[in-house]
Amino acid sequence: MSCPRCGGSVRGPDLMHSESRCLACGPVPPLHVPEHIGPDIVASVVERIATGGGDGVPATPIWCPWPLPPGWTLTGVGWAGDDRTGVRATVVACAGPAPLGGGPADVVFVAEEPGVGLGTRLAGLTGPDPGPQLTEALTDPGPGHPEHVATAKIRVGGHPTPLWLVNSSTDRSAYAGEARGMWLHAIAWPASAGHLLAEHVVLYDLTEWTPPELVYGAPSPYLHGRA
Repeated sequence: MSCPRCGGSVRGPDLMHSESRCLACGPVPPLHVPEHIGPDIVASVVERIATGGGDGVPATPIWCPWPLPPGWTLTGVGWAGDDRTGVRATVVACAGPAPLGGGPADVVFVAEEPGVGLGTRLAGLTGPDPGPQLTEALTDPGPGHPEHVATAKIRVGGHPTPLWLVNSSTDRSAYAGEARGMWLHAIAWPASAGHLLAEHVVLYDLTEWTPPELVYGAPSPYLHGRA
C-alpha cells in the first residue's frame, strides 16, 4: 500500500497510532493497487469496495468507461482506505491508441472524498483537492473570450456531467468535476489524449454492473508510481 498524496510508503496502525500514516503526509487512507488486472481482480476489488462503506453508507463508485473506445483496454483498478476509514477513493486506468494518432495513450478516472489527494497527485498538482483551480475555471468568461477554458461533457452514472480543465504537469491533461457528491478526476497521458473526453464518453459504476465483455491490458504504470 502507498500514500495517495505523494506515492510514498504507508505504515498501518500500531500501538502509537490508530490510523495508517505516511511519514511525509501524516494520516492518510492507504492506496491499494493490485499488481495484475483481470476479471477476477476486478471482481474482488468490486466486492471489497461494495462492502467497504459500512451499513447504510453507499459504496464509493468505481467509474469505468463503457463501452471502451475502440482498441482500448482496462489496465488497472484500486482503492484508498482501510477497515477503520472505509473506502474513500477509487481509481480506474485504461489505455489505448491516442485519439489524435501518434502512439499509445493512458487515462485514469478517480472518484474520491475531499482531502484524499489521489486525483491531484496524478494530475501533478499540489494540495489534496482541485477546489482552488475549479474556482478559477468556474469564473470562465465564456465562449469566444481569449481566456475561455473549455470543459469536457461526459455522462456519469446516466447524467450529463461537466469536467473543467485544470492546470497540470505538461506531460498530461487533467479535468476535474463532481459526481455523486465526490470529486471526479480524469487525467490523460500524453496531454493530447485529453481529446478523448471530447468524444462520447460514458462512465458506469462497476459496483453496480461490471460488463463481462471488458478487455484487459498490461498493468498501468501510472498506478504504480510513475505519475
